[in-house]
Amino acid sequence: MTRYLRAPHAASTCNEIPNAMKVFSSARMLMAVLLLAAVQAITPVARAQIGGAAVVFLMIEPDSRGAGMGNAGVAIADNANAIFWNPAGLADQRGTEAAITHSTWLPEFKAGLFYEYLVGKYHIDGWGTVGGHVTYLHLGEHEYRDAQNNLLGTFKSYDLAVGLSYGFKMGNNLSLGTGLRLIYSSLANVAVGLQQTNPGVSVGVDLGALYKTRPFYLGSTSATYGLGFNLANMGPQIQYSDSEQSDPIPTNLRFGQALKLTFDAYNKISLATDFSKILTRQRSTEVCIDPEDTSTCRVSFHSDPFYKAIFSAWVPLQVSSTALDDEEEQFESLSILQQLLISSGFEYWYNDLFAIRAGYFYENPYNGNREFMTFGAGFRYNLVGVDFSYIYALEENHPLANTMRFSLLLSFAK
Repeated sequence: MTRYLRAPHAASTCNEIPNAMKVFSSARMLMAVLLLAAVQAITPVARAQIGGAAVVFLMIEPDSRGAGMGNAGVAIADNANAIFWNPAGLADQRGTEAAITHSTWLPEFKAGLFYEYLVGKYHIDGWGTVGGHVTYLHLGEHEYRDAQNNLLGTFKSYDLAVGLSYGFKMGNNLSLGTGLRLIYSSLANVAVGLQQTNPGVSVGVDLGALYKTRPFYLGSTSATYGLGFNLANMGPQIQYSDSEQSDPIPTNLRFGQALKLTFDAYNKISLATDFSKILTRQRSTEVCIDPEDTSTCRVSFHSDPFYKAIFSAWVPLQVSSTALDDEEEQFESLSILQQLLISSGFEYWYNDLFAIRAGYFYENPYNGNREFMTFGAGFRYNLVGVDFSYIYALEENHPLANTMRFSLLLSFAK
């Protein structure tokens, strides 16, 4: 699908378009705004959660299993997809495994977006388990036009990440993990006036921990309990033109718990809950050429580097609660608890062959406004596993409505 854009000058950071194509600004770029804003599926008045971050494709939950459980999985992380959920989960795994996930992203927009995720892991005796992944989000093909609507050419937009992870044991119950990814974001590669826009490049580091109890009994039911923690995407800001227009990558803290109940040889249930928060902090500075003349003043924005934002992001936020075209802007105050994303879900397995899943995801209306239910199913036979998930939006015309993911998993000798 071709989209039509005009590009008279470079644009500044825009929180409504987290993965913003900074080289475009035009009254007729509605399709581009919808396309790129919808990647994170936030509303125009809900600007706090991402806080100006770019490359938000790193936040998309990749596997159908976790997606079917309401996007929960930090304390489960028991297959190759632990690279995303919690690299510490690799430590308990043996053998070799590979998986691929495909999703037509935001199908309600019919914009031709799609998401691909390839992952694999390999256990090394005496060392731990290593894994690697490739993440790709296709953002479509665009026409590039000047202010007079003359066609200057076309270009494709996409985001790509390639990474390695490692998990190892620290005693019988505690595992630790880490990961490193290279991030490449090619939104546009064109010249706008005297300014050249280039693909953005950055790196992200993950740190994870996972604690799992030994099996214990709840009545006659065998149980294990896990606590997980993952601090993902710590890295330098990404830029598409110059350092004055750089954005942070979405450093994300995810923590949660999971309870696994084994009733007998045929029936198992897992219950999981995750909480997560984007750790970015944007600040504004007013600069006036003439302090007595407010018309000479302008507000500039900058973001804390990730090593500061990990701490400085834990503050209440003032979030705009009015539409972008309202003359008088009004604000809502969000506490730290209101900034948390909540994911909760369950999984039922019969004879380790068939699984059904369901979950619930919630985000404060002024902090992203994503709320939906998820459903999923899984099948395992010999070396092959297949998983499916579906998003049921709780409001009409939600961008994520009817999003489906399909995953194929291949497990080899343990």
